[in-house]
Amino acid sequence: MIISLTIPALHAAYRDGSLTPTALIEELLARSARYPDHAIWITPPERARLLDRARELEAHGMDDLPLYGVPFAIKDNIDLAGVPTTCACPDYAYTPQQSATVVQKLLDAGAIAMGKTNLDQFATGLNGTRSPYGACRNAFNPDYISGGSSSGSAVAVALGLASFSLGTDTAGSGRVPAAFNNLVGLKATCGLISTHGVVPACRSLDVVSIFSLSAPDAQQVFAVALGEDAADAYSRAALPHGFDFGRAAQFRFGVPARKNLQFFGDAESERLFDAAVERLKRLGGEAVEIDFAPFMDTARLLYGGPWVAERYQAIRAFVDAKPEALFPVTREITLGGAKPLAADAFAAQYRLRDLQRQCAPVWDVVDCIVTPTAGTIYTRAEMLAEPLARNTDLGLYTNFMNLLDYAAIAVPAGFRADGLPLGITLFAPAHQDVPLLHLADLWQDDRALPCGAVETEPPVKPVSPVVAIPSGQVRVAVVGAHLSGLPLNGQLTSRGARLLRATRTAPHYKFYALPDGKRPGLIRVVSGGASIACEVWELPATAFGSFVAGIPAPLGIGSVQLEDGSSVAGFICEGIGIEGAKDITALAGWKAYLQT
Repeated sequence: MIISLTIPALHAAYRDGSLTPTALIEELLARSARYPDHAIWITPPERARLLDRARELEAHGMDDLPLYGVPFAIKDNIDLAGVPTTCACPDYAYTPQQSATVVQKLLDAGAIAMGKTNLDQFATGLNGTRSPYGACRNAFNPDYISGGSSSGSAVAVALGLASFSLGTDTAGSGRVPAAFNNLVGLKATCGLISTHGVVPACRSLDVVSIFSLSAPDAQQVFAVALGEDAADAYSRAALPHGFDFGRAAQFRFGVPARKNLQFFGDAESERLFDAAVERLKRLGGEAVEIDFAPFMDTARLLYGGPWVAERYQAIRAFVDAKPEALFPVTREITLGGAKPLAADAFAAQYRLRDLQRQCAPVWDVVDCIVTPTAGTIYTRAEMLAEPLARNTDLGLYTNFMNLLDYAAIAVPAGFRADGLPLGITLFAPAHQDVPLLHLADLWQDDRALPCGAVETEPPVKPVSPVVAIPSGQVRVAVVGAHLSGLPLNGQLTSRGARLLRATRTAPHYKFYALPDGKRPGLIRVVSGGASIACEVWELPATAFGSFVAGIPAPLGIGSVQLEDGSSVAGFICEGIGIEGAKDITALAGWKAYLQT
């Protein structure tokens, strides 16, 4: 039985009766048994527990469960009630009585927790080889690394054992495995998904990440998972995302200057990245070359500075008592965190603030930035021969992200000549998760390729896309001196407004030049109206009030119907205002009138 595990496909099959959660579980158990040597699971899928969960869901029904019957995997540093959490260290294992906040939210939404997945021990690594449970194999070629630390979570989705999975991402662990296994990997804004019930790596930087087969699937999971949590001191509420560059006809994206890019001798990776830049241009993007040096300098702080002390602090009592229980390279890195002084931490914080200032101006000229997710991919043998150096290579484009408080999404970029996938990462400032998801969706639509290693068709699109976070933007139609190039347009642009499109009103309006000769008046009429040229602008809701406050009588803001039938806020005129005004409806626009 071949089943697409994208969420819309599963839900369509559940609704038409061609699939039940019980039948799906039986299929996934059979699939999982095909990969005994991939070191995917630490606690593998357990038939009795999963069938009980399937029957529970079938008795409840699909209504009010947005993730009904959707199987997911959980990185084994995230708690699932009644199942051991090991962090890939058997001596550390404990069995939680409660699930992590994010896991419980997903379960409450109808998802099915398949099992707990392998990882680089204590989430320390980007490669997937640092586990006593075995080196997790790449979904496309077992001789190559899977990426880490969320290795098993990524491979489980790539091989069709789950629809999505949870990982964690402190230094790139939700993005590098996505790139190496042809997946979408969402590293949300820090704090939007609770880390309560997650064994920390660097608590101040940790993020719960989402691996999925499509950007809409990731957004649906994100919409369920996000939310401020009083139990997590680093949790925060989502803010409106503002300009949605992912759905805009034009946007600007930054590209690191060629001197800043490193592919470690991998010409195929370089080719795929250059092709990705050209594809983004086709999708409406304007490429802007940027100096990437401050971002790279920030990346070096994560392991070259005192933040490694957070890794030591997270398991300090355990590692001090049982250092021999740790995987050798994990022990070396973690115990290194005992060396920095408090003064070193302050010095690094000062350096980070300086780098944050250096990086910030780029957001005045671009909406997002694209990089390779990783410059290359290594065989397991290459990784084991030089574990620290090769791992550092993998973090070049990822280690800075949480230090700078950015949101990021990794998406597939195609395949090397040897059949191995590589990816790109799109990132933007905090709270820009939804525009990034929308751009990732556009990217996947343009490529029309399946995701993962076993899906045979492009992802099924949801009938009603989920709105995870509102934009916080207001659209306004302007017809007079606020049009592009006219004297009052600065009242919009100074408030961060962007032109969405030039269009026309519905043919129900009369248009007048007011007696002062400087402004027009738009009035809706029952008959005898025309379609008037206008522009639709979008500006932050926080700036809308001050914009409206500056509008003099007899003008005001009301609802204007556009030629496509939609309505937006827009300039209208009181009836008394047209006394003595000149009817210029036949000219159908203010700019046309000014040219007469």
